[in-house]
Amino acid sequence: MRAALTWRDKAEQCIYDLAFKPDGTQLIIAAGNRLLVYDTSDGTLIQPLKGHKDTVYCVAYAKDGKRFASGSADKSVIIWTSKLEGILKYTHNDSIQCVSYNPVTHQLASCSSSDFGLWSPEQKSVSKHKSNSKITCCSWTNDGQYLALGMFNGIVSIRNKNGEEKVKIERPGGALSPVWSICWNPSSRWENFWNARASEEEEMEEEEDESIHNYIKEIPAIKSSMCSSQSSETEEEEHEEEESPRDTSLDEHNDILAVADWGQRLSFYQLSGKQIGKDRVLNFDPCCVSYFSKGEYILLGGSDKQVSLYTKDGVRLGTIGEQSTWVWTCKVKPDSNYVAVGCQDGTISFYQLIFSTVHGLYKDRYAYRDNMTDVIVQHLITEQKVRVKCRELVKKIAIYKNRLAIQLPERILIYELYSDDSSDMHYRVKEKIVKKFECNLLVVCSDHIILCQEKRLQCLSFSGVKEREWLMESLIRYIKVIGGPPGREGLLVGLKNGQQSTAVRCLDMSASRNKLAVVDENDTCLVYDIHTKELLFQEPNANSVAWNTQCEDMLCFSGGGYLNIKASNFPVHQQKLQGFVVGYNGSKIFCLHVFSMSAVEVPQSAPMYQYLERKMFKEAYQIACLGVTDTDWKELAMEALEGLEFETAKKAFTRVRELRYLELISSIEERKKRGESNNELFLADVYAYQGKFHEAAKLYKKSGHDNLALDMYTDLRMFDYAKDFLGSGDPKDTKMLITKQADWAKNINEPRAAVEMYISAGEHMKAIEISGDHGWVDMLIDIARKLDKAEREPLSKCAYYFKKLENHGYAAETYVKIGDLKALVQLHVETQRWEEAFALSEKHPEFKDDVYVPYAQWLAENDRFEEAQKAFHKAGRQSEAVKVLEQLTHNAVVESRFNDAAYYYWMLSMQCLDIAQANEQQKTEMLQKFHHFQHLAELYHVYHSIQRYTEEPFSFHLSETLFNISRFLLHNLTKETPLGISKVNTLFALAKQSKALGAYKLARHAYDKLQGLQIPARFQKSIELGSLTIRSKPFHDSEELVPLCYRCSTNNPLLNNLGNVCINCRQPFVFSASSYEVLHLVEFYLEEGITDEEAVALIDLEAPRLSKRENKWQEMTSENAQSLRLDDDTDIIEEDDPFTAKLSFEQGGSEFVPVVVNRAVLHSMSRRDVLIKRWPKPLRWQYYRSLLPDASITMCPSCFQMFHSEDYELLVLQHNCCPFCRRRIDESNQ
Repeated sequence: MRAALTWRDKAEQCIYDLAFKPDGTQLIIAAGNRLLVYDTSDGTLIQPLKGHKDTVYCVAYAKDGKRFASGSADKSVIIWTSKLEGILKYTHNDSIQCVSYNPVTHQLASCSSSDFGLWSPEQKSVSKHKSNSKITCCSWTNDGQYLALGMFNGIVSIRNKNGEEKVKIERPGGALSPVWSICWNPSSRWENFWNARASEEEEMEEEEDESIHNYIKEIPAIKSSMCSSQSSETEEEEHEEEESPRDTSLDEHNDILAVADWGQRLSFYQLSGKQIGKDRVLNFDPCCVSYFSKGEYILLGGSDKQVSLYTKDGVRLGTIGEQSTWVWTCKVKPDSNYVAVGCQDGTISFYQLIFSTVHGLYKDRYAYRDNMTDVIVQHLITEQKVRVKCRELVKKIAIYKNRLAIQLPERILIYELYSDDSSDMHYRVKEKIVKKFECNLLVVCSDHIILCQEKRLQCLSFSGVKEREWLMESLIRYIKVIGGPPGREGLLVGLKNGQQSTAVRCLDMSASRNKLAVVDENDTCLVYDIHTKELLFQEPNANSVAWNTQCEDMLCFSGGGYLNIKASNFPVHQQKLQGFVVGYNGSKIFCLHVFSMSAVEVPQSAPMYQYLERKMFKEAYQIACLGVTDTDWKELAMEALEGLEFETAKKAFTRVRELRYLELISSIEERKKRGESNNELFLADVYAYQGKFHEAAKLYKKSGHDNLALDMYTDLRMFDYAKDFLGSGDPKDTKMLITKQADWAKNINEPRAAVEMYISAGEHMKAIEISGDHGWVDMLIDIARKLDKAEREPLSKCAYYFKKLENHGYAAETYVKIGDLKALVQLHVETQRWEEAFALSEKHPEFKDDVYVPYAQWLAENDRFEEAQKAFHKAGRQSEAVKVLEQLTHNAVVESRFNDAAYYYWMLSMQCLDIAQANEQQKTEMLQKFHHFQHLAELYHVYHSIQRYTEEPFSFHLSETLFNISRFLLHNLTKETPLGISKVNTLFALAKQSKALGAYKLARHAYDKLQGLQIPARFQKSIELGSLTIRSKPFHDSEELVPLCYRCSTNNPLLNNLGNVCINCRQPFVFSASSYEVLHLVEFYLEEGITDEEAVALIDLEAPRLSKRENKWQEMTSENAQSLRLDDDTDIIEEDDPFTAKLSFEQGGSEFVPVVVNRAVLHSMSRRDVLIKRWPKPLRWQYYRSLLPDASITMCPSCFQMFHSEDYELLVLQHNCCPFCRRRIDESNQ
């Protein structure tokens, strides 16, 4: 046995399973999350099927070929039709491990890790059953009554069609040996084989004669060409005779279950759960087990990276294909010797198995090996067959008259026929030679066997006693028994050295033993006269030879794909034949081709031609069936076809496999069924097929089918004949003729002529394609301008070629002509004509994305990042906008453009807020980024002033502003210093401004800090001088500079370790975004349950307050004291203001206690006293109460930065926009 690779393909993912369509034409493969459908004939991928969202683990085809199913790790099963369309889908709770169709009811079993389901196409329902272990494999019995489930815990559970467990098989390895693959033998004809094998193991110790009868089972002869049917009937009869008490409910089933587990064992069980034989040790982890269609062999593959062939009882016969990775699945193509293999690395291999022939022949009896362990004896005349089961590898076979010898590895068995009847096929054991023999050839005679080993011939009696021995001068190549009296038979022996130092390959003697025919190593057939030893004649190209047993002067020899028949001294007559001639009896020649023996008739040509001359086609066909050459069959077929005897012609063409003429006959028969009866038209078709074109044209015209003649001439490129035939006919026919001539001109590389012909014939598409492929713009322009705008397809093709040939103006003109705006937009974008693209997108907003996204990419590629960012934002591409902004920000910092950096960071923060608002998954991350970028924007905004102060000769800020900015920045640089911000510059500005404003203590601190930093050379002298002169100043700060907390009225130190918060109440300071003075604002929070909308509504109510101006003494009460105050200033907020009461907090606390207000407090507030930062969601709004309402504060509606109103108005007048977010004053609030 050897395996030949037919085709191979490679998928990207592991092949977990595969299934053949029952007719064998298609192969369904589970690869990744797709199914791949292959044509098994050549490995062509027909179609990939997508339906699963995860890896497909299993696939199975229903036996009726109407549907197949696939199961996946996505927990779903999809039912597909044979037309590759998904029709139904259902799910399990876990990934699907295996699926299997009931061969009778087509019920689908689908198994997952925790349960299995039974889906019925009739009820459209899925009934599910729980499993206590992961199901790895499943298989239905042949009659569809029982389903076997293989479990991960080493148990095999056999269930009925309703899912109820009937038999439970516990493997000895348990959970350490997961059952990975199971399969029922598809043929019940092996039941008797297993019964016999079980009987043999039980009776091994009994007497020898008895064991022989148990070992060998006879098969009575039944007149049938199918040995499988004969065998199954015989075995059922024997089964009834040997029946033993068992479970009657399972008795009628002859199913055998093969079980392969990862304990590296192969076992077999009956349906009742009884194990047959012993475990077979595999020495690898099996991943797949499957039977051949008739159950004669088993395929196994797994961790040994190969597919192995085993007998039906688990005896290893050989390797089919070595692979580079684990074999996960292997199946046999139905009713064939082709095997498909799927591997871990995605390799799909398709092999053909070729089995060597072990056989023997004597006259009309032919014995040959079957299933490697059986011998079938075939009667070539009656077609009767009988099987002899040996249950071991059959090594040699010999047959002679009523004797049959079979050599097994450890013994030789000799059989004899029951009777002398020539048609008797009943064999029985005559003798058994229990001895191991090594021999090249084996021959059996009436009373002896002949063993050939190289040069030695040994003659043994049937009892095994050596009686004679011959030693030849050369190696023995051929041996044959040619008959004779019993015990004195004649042997023909061919030696390697032959007659002329050339080895003998084959030899035979004529019936009267007067002539000898020899085939030598040179493929020459030599015929000798035995008595005179004269060479009568010789013929070349021979591989075997045989004399006719009924005719002395007729022999045949085969070779070179031909059968040669020679009668007397006449010339050799040949006919095609594949194989070897092994016998010649009367009119029959016995020929062996591959594994089959066939009888070939001797040609009977002369009588057949006599019938043909008289047009007697049916009689000629009957004679031809007796045996004629291929040429005779063709002549018969042609004559019958011209005589319109289609049935005979069809049979004859079928014999010679002339598909072309068979198609013609089939089409004529179809037309006759439709009612056509014009024999002249039929004969015209026949003449056209035979190449008699002019005769055909005349018949076409005669029958009124001129168009058929025209089609024939044009298909044959006979345009001149076509024009002559057409004359001055229909213009439509002329146009068609021109089109075909243009096609021909194109094919013979005359494209310009073809274009002109196509245009004149109105075939614009073909003309455009040729012109475009050759780059003829002028011809394309002419065609495009001549075409009507309704002809969109050819105009679009013109535009495509204009664009391809870089004639964009003509392409645009063409697109405008057909009104294809989308294509016009794409053209403008590709050619970077942005103004035209923008104009189109303004008129047609649906093309906005098609314009702005590529425009933004183009801007970014050309280093115009700010414009690119706006374009991305306008196109709704937030992530690209953020990337561009981040790059812009980094560049601005590196280039010390801190004002721009602040602006970009603010824009980045707002982009993050937009993303957080749109994407719930990124909300937390984006809000963190929002607050971080807002903080950085404020730092770079203030540092811009410090940098200008330290780098430029003139300052544009007041000393107080620089002083406040330096303090604000220093308080924010306690943890880390952002890129580009210099602590030296900040401390230097603070020191100088502190000294100028009288904050000498703070100035000393700043100069001291500077001593510990690396100072640029340009500041060195100034700082050293300042450090000295500051020591002459008092060690205190001016009280005018000390910041006041508007919540608790506490004076805070200029240098605050807590940062920009009050040291007493921990209330964060609110700074002006221009002067960075502390604003008289206190932030407050809403009580739980109050929405922003409700709060604004309460504030807007403007509840009237009772003025106590007439009572200027005000009583104040706190927890620890009571006091009276003379209230002369009516501008100060009245003490009965509920908000003021909320400002109190617990003294000495280290944690910040926010001001939380209720509805009553909100109701008491005045709208002009409250500032609200109305952040978009998901942020909360921020509320601030002004404690000095008459001091006006302005808040930018875009960035929510606070300013003194007069400062903000001045800055807006200077810049025409907000200094922080650059919002122009003419823009509406966002």
